[in-house]
Amino acid sequence: MGRSRPRSSLRPGAAASVRRRRAADGRFRWRPAAGLRSVLSGRSVAGQVFVLHLMIVLLLVVAAVLALVLQVRRDSTREARNRSLAVAETFANAPGILGALESSDPTAVLRPHAAAAREQANVDFVVVMNTDGIRYTHPRPDRIGKRFVGTIEPALAGEPVVEEIEGTIGHLVQAVVPVKDAGGEVVGLVSAGITTEHVGGAAEDQLPLVLSAAAAALALATWGAALVSRRLLRQTHGLGPHEMTRMYEHHDAVLHAVREGVVIVDGDGTLMLVNDEARRLLGLPGDAEGRPVPDIGLDPGTAELLSSGRVATDEVHLVADRLLAVNQRPTDRTGGPPGSVATIRDSTELRALSGRAETSRERLNMLYDAGVGIGTSLDVTRTAEELAELAVPRFADFATVDLFESVLAGGHPDAAGVLRRAASAGIDADAPLYPRDERIRFVASSPQGVSLATGRPVLEPRLDEAPGWHAQDLERSGQVMEYGIHSLVTVPLRAGALVLGVVSFWRSRKAEPFDTEELALAEELVARAAVSIDNARRYTREHSMAVTLQRSLLPRTLPGQSALEIAYRYLPAQAGVGGDWFDVLPLSGARVALVVGDVVGHGLHAAATMGRLRTAVHNFSALDLPPDELLALLDELVGRIDQDEAQDEQSAPVTGATCLYAVYDPVSRHCTVARAGHPPPAVVRPDGGAEFWDVPAGPPLGLGGLPFESTGLELPEGSRLVLYTDGLVEDRGHDIDVGLERLREALSRAGDSPEDTCRVVLESRRPARAGDDIALLVARTRALPADRIAQWPVPPDPAAVGEVRAAVTRKLAEWGLDELAFSTELILSELVTNALRYGGTPIQVRMLYERNLICEVYDSSSTSPHLRYATMTDEGGRGLFLVAQLTERWGTRYLPAGKVIWTEQPVP
Repeated sequence: MGRSRPRSSLRPGAAASVRRRRAADGRFRWRPAAGLRSVLSGRSVAGQVFVLHLMIVLLLVVAAVLALVLQVRRDSTREARNRSLAVAETFANAPGILGALESSDPTAVLRPHAAAAREQANVDFVVVMNTDGIRYTHPRPDRIGKRFVGTIEPALAGEPVVEEIEGTIGHLVQAVVPVKDAGGEVVGLVSAGITTEHVGGAAEDQLPLVLSAAAAALALATWGAALVSRRLLRQTHGLGPHEMTRMYEHHDAVLHAVREGVVIVDGDGTLMLVNDEARRLLGLPGDAEGRPVPDIGLDPGTAELLSSGRVATDEVHLVADRLLAVNQRPTDRTGGPPGSVATIRDSTELRALSGRAETSRERLNMLYDAGVGIGTSLDVTRTAEELAELAVPRFADFATVDLFESVLAGGHPDAAGVLRRAASAGIDADAPLYPRDERIRFVASSPQGVSLATGRPVLEPRLDEAPGWHAQDLERSGQVMEYGIHSLVTVPLRAGALVLGVVSFWRSRKAEPFDTEELALAEELVARAAVSIDNARRYTREHSMAVTLQRSLLPRTLPGQSALEIAYRYLPAQAGVGGDWFDVLPLSGARVALVVGDVVGHGLHAAATMGRLRTAVHNFSALDLPPDELLALLDELVGRIDQDEAQDEQSAPVTGATCLYAVYDPVSRHCTVARAGHPPPAVVRPDGGAEFWDVPAGPPLGLGGLPFESTGLELPEGSRLVLYTDGLVEDRGHDIDVGLERLREALSRAGDSPEDTCRVVLESRRPARAGDDIALLVARTRALPADRIAQWPVPPDPAAVGEVRAAVTRKLAEWGLDELAFSTELILSELVTNALRYGGTPIQVRMLYERNLICEVYDSSSTSPHLRYATMTDEGGRGLFLVAQLTERWGTRYLPAGKVIWTEQPVP
């Protein structure tokens, strides 16, 4: 208490005597000299205690010395009495004493013996006398023959006597004993004695030791008193009795006047001090002080806190009907005694106000969380789930979101349609509410039906008093009531004039029903979520349209062909529909074209652009153009599209469109590839080695003005040609070279089949969900057997037509195609005749037996025949018409030197 006293309350003298210095650790320490001066001053309590202590010690030491001296003197006197009596009795009973007394000169006989006995016994005299008291011996010769000074009557009666008298040699202690004859008659007396001078001398010999011990005791007591007073001085800060009394009264008055409770507990958990306010707040008994904290009747939580001594800041405890805020700090942090001091204040009213503020703050936080936590995805169902998860348990014990089925599909809500439970959340999973994905029709009288019809929220504080809610499902309503759900708020999900569904908030654990403030909060919460759900609905509609468009533009099935074994994968991007595409296009002469393209971006525009490019590639491939020429035409088309759409502000140009076009010939096993800004293809050899084909990189489509270049490679049968879009190898987390290396490693360990290759490649890619579309096309090459190929040179002679027809007939018979002999002879006759008539040499005929029967006639002319209708008067012009009628397909393929007229016939 002294440390908390203001310095201004000290007297000037006391303040001057209290000299302190602050050490490095911040604590005050006392200077020894100042402390000693304060002790000796006698003004402080410590000084007064020191003086009093010193005086008491001094008195005790003096008394002890006196008592010890007196005790020594008494013991010396007793020793003298005993010694004189013993000497007298010894001499009286000594042999020859009777004879000496009966001799004629007793003095002459006894005096030497008396002197020897006196010296040996260390007494002052040994006197022998007759029964009349006349001395026979004495240390002084002049005393011999004179009467003995002292009492002899008891000795004459036969009893020894000891006394202190003033004798002839001074004050002395003497003993007188009788000398008896054989008959027991007293015939003489013997006296021995010691003077007082010799008795006091024995005591004085011990006096220096006694005084030394007294001085040592006094010094030790003074040092101990100084230590005690110094400690008292430190603890009282040098205050005097008046100051301490005033301080105690002041602190006691303050302690019991403050409105906060003060509790002091020592290190053993014993209640040391408690003021009136703490006694009132805690309901403590009158004898609480001095008892262990767990034994004074506090609740376990409060008792544990006070007895533990741990640090607490505004820790709230419920005591009776009060909310008490407890702050506790240990008292030994600055060198004080072990224990703790706790302050207690009643925060019941403050807690009620802060509780309302906390409720408002929590509601604002919930609305803020709704703004940032609802609508994180453009998925209607997920957005509904986010709303339900946010409301439970912060606002309601259960929350359900019911949406029209058309809304879940991205369409407009149908007021007459059925709702589906899109999301449900609760504190328990066994609530008897409609389960998720349940199709529901709410009756008009139910709170949900009213909200859907009016577009306004409905509050049902007590469900047991809501007949309209019971009318929805009597059996389920009873189960809900038995479960403990007792209050309901329904809020329509409104987006402008559209009502998308209804949200229901249920309460079971909290006894209080929903109120109007919570109804307003629920309305605000649902209003924010409705915007996100409507955005997700619109996105779902647009996404569905884009998916539908994309699926209609991508190949559903691959066309039949025998040159390649094909497997493919298409993975849409996580963001939605993109512009990646692929295609497999059968060409003339059993050849197959492989196409992979990419339009950067997502959504309807990318999908529509992809469809336009895919259609263009289909049309250009029908011309049997080389890959570089086809890409040049495609580049020109994209440039025109950009020019057309640049004039429309609502349209965006085609930026970042890439394409790779490859043509494989199973007869020559030769593959020709060209690319426009697209990643290079990969080739996996039959032995499993994988490498990337170094195809010249042309510019992306639409730039214009730059040429494209083709490159060719002969592929062994069983090789795998891998075409892909950049989504497979590009990622924000690493460079494209890393992606290419991962692809190469995956191709090296993949199996032989294209299907297994696709699986391994996609499994090796991380992450599983790509940020861009992925199109993967794997083709394993096949070669047309040599026995399925037949070709003949045709000399420039019309008669050679017959030879060709004969050779064809023989080859068809060898292949088992006799049924096609007539039509094939007719077709080749017409084509060879036209070549001889209008074409240039050399001329060759080739026939391939694949899925179809393919006939080809080559000549060096670049002039192409045209199909026309001949009139009745025309003599010619009907040959190509007959060819078209007899074949499934026919056409012209231009080569660097010449052309090829080809036909295809179905094989029976």
